[in-house]
Amino acid sequence: MSKLSAYRRLAPVVTLISILIFLAPGPPSAVSQNPPSSSAAPQAGAQAPAAQKPADAQKPEDEQTPAETLKVSVNVVGLFFNVKDKHGALIPNLTKTDFEVLEDGKPQTIKYFAAESNLPLTLGILIDSSGSQLRVLDMEKEVGGAFLRQILTDKDEAYVIDFNIDAELIQDYTRDVHRLQAALNKVKINTGYTTGPMPGSGGGPVPTAPGSQRGTVLYDAVYLSAHDMLSKEVGRKAMILLTDGEDEGSQLKIKDAIEAAQKADAIVYVLLCADRGFYGSFQVGYSGESEMRKLTEATGGRVINVGNKFDKLKEAFDQIAAELRSQYNLGYTPINTVQDGSYRKLEVKSKQSYKVQCRAGYYATPREPLPQ
Repeated sequence: MSKLSAYRRLAPVVTLISILIFLAPGPPSAVSQNPPSSSAAPQAGAQAPAAQKPADAQKPEDEQTPAETLKVSVNVVGLFFNVKDKHGALIPNLTKTDFEVLEDGKPQTIKYFAAESNLPLTLGILIDSSGSQLRVLDMEKEVGGAFLRQILTDKDEAYVIDFNIDAELIQDYTRDVHRLQAALNKVKINTGYTTGPMPGSGGGPVPTAPGSQRGTVLYDAVYLSAHDMLSKEVGRKAMILLTDGEDEGSQLKIKDAIEAAQKADAIVYVLLCADRGFYGSFQVGYSGESEMRKLTEATGGRVINVGNKFDKLKEAFDQIAAELRSQYNLGYTPINTVQDGSYRKLEVKSKQSYKVQCRAGYYATPREPLPQ
């Protein structure tokens, strides 16, 4: 995996902010012996207070005593979210006083607030190459590449995961759109052997090899994207799934995929590219949409049903681009300071009764130490 800057590798979701406070001379404390941590993650939005000037700052240089550093840890929950009116139009120019935040039903004090459009974006594109996508795959490649050219700036990075009977990272982190487009172009419909004249011809909701119970490992792919790729990133993080939403044969369940995405603080969008005629021709029922709604609603994204229509897919990508560039960002220090790994329900309310599109919760898990 390519090296990323230290900035992009800090802990996500519940961000550990290291606030440096300069103290007057005195005997060294146990805390001051700890190595200073890396700089705070920008997603947290909390600014370190201005350094206190040492008491002997005005003394001649040869009489000054080096200031000591005290490391104080504060757990901050950071949220990215969109606000829409009843017609689905994005609402800009709101302020901190327009919102209230509740954790497990208890009001929290907002520590910082900003309308963010320029923070670095880490984006995962997950593309379903099972047989059920035969009629829509070329469309997904073309429109997906155009979306990446539109959304990515020189501060952003993206990767591509292809999934059918297995999930595979086919393009690691890069900001090179040409490499991303090349990765999309390499995706091909899985043409493994099937168990009979059923939909999939190497994918879809049926096994792809005799004796195999693996068909389309959608949930495994989401877990891979969240846990292995996004969990160590900070800032704005999202994944976009191009799929019909059908899973067959994943080792993990939908709840595992949701939990991994929430722990990674990743927004999940699903572009439901489902050729209903394909399923109908084989007299197989289609049921992927309901599980995809669970995934997106839990993470602050949404499902956009595009069927097999080029224009609908392009419009869907345009909507996602607008939402990712029109996010609000707030943070708060939880009243409940216990980091026991439990799930905490989140709710951001608009005082004007606008619809807030935000993740449903987070896991209060202790963070690993920041890199030294």
